[in-house]
Amino acid sequence: MWIAGLALASGIASRPSTGTSAVGDLNVKIREWDVPTKGAHPHDPAVAPDGSLWFTEQMVSKLGRLDPATGDFKEYPLKGKNDGPHGLVADSDGNIWYTGNFAAHIGKLDPRSGEVTQYKMPDAKAEDPHTAVFDAQGMMWFTVQVGNMVGRLDPRTGKVELKAVEGNRALPYGIAINSKGVPFFCEFGTNKMAKIDRQPMAITEYKLPEAARPRRMAIDAQDKIYFTDYEGGNLGRLDTESGAVKMWPTPEGAKSAPYGIAITPDGGVWFSESGVKPNTMVRFDPKTEQFERTTIPSGGGTVRNMVATPDGRIYIACSGVNKVGVVQPAR
Repeated sequence: MWIAGLALASGIASRPSTGTSAVGDLNVKIREWDVPTKGAHPHDPAVAPDGSLWFTEQMVSKLGRLDPATGDFKEYPLKGKNDGPHGLVADSDGNIWYTGNFAAHIGKLDPRSGEVTQYKMPDAKAEDPHTAVFDAQGMMWFTVQVGNMVGRLDPRTGKVELKAVEGNRALPYGIAINSKGVPFFCEFGTNKMAKIDRQPMAITEYKLPEAARPRRMAIDAQDKIYFTDYEGGNLGRLDTESGAVKMWPTPEGAKSAPYGIAITPDGGVWFSESGVKPNTMVRFDPKTEQFERTTIPSGGGTVRNMVATPDGRIYIACSGVNKVGVVQPAR
């Protein structure tokens, strides 16, 4: 069922254009570090309040911390041998929260003590918590991909609430919060984005072009949603006020499999083409609608997620080559 709000009634999803403009060279410095534990499969990065780069080590049930200034690592084992930490986000107190993708829980690591607290899913169908984000009030919102749900966790009480998404395979994936505190998420299994109303966790969906499959997303300062169309090889933008959608073919086009995405404070939209070997880092300028691109030195091995720092750098996790990295734009 598609729940159409008034703001969506006039929205028209545009078709992707048939070609793309010339692509410039992206002038950046990319530094990469080997994760200490072999086979860790770093999945998601996060920025801590002190600027350190945190990452999930999905296949070895650890969280990792890198100080980019010194190159020093520290790793933190979790409680289970197969927790499958996936999504990652820091709170304002410096605690590091992760989604236990293989073990049906949300976890919190206190880096000062190394203590890990787990918050179990209240429904057995919510087997794979996926991506998490905090709103300004400190509430965590998260997706559950295979379980076909979205949820919220109140860290003050530990209460977890879940909401099923319509459709058998909506596959809720990336999630972000806009400036008004509203959570939006990607439905990777279909051609929709959606928002969650705080009370009573009602879901409103926004249609995209028929073939689009949004995987990751980021929200700009004007609350426009940018998303990677993984199946179609496009960068998309949704205006949630009008429902209008605009799509741009990525530099490598239909087979590029754009994946991780982030927006820097200057408004630049960054993403990686995971279907290209080596993986690329791409910057899109919304003002000129031009792309700039470079390759990742290690090859990337699939950059599944990325995050922008307050000073305009990009933290990346290169899962297939067991590295994490920092992308520094030229000044």
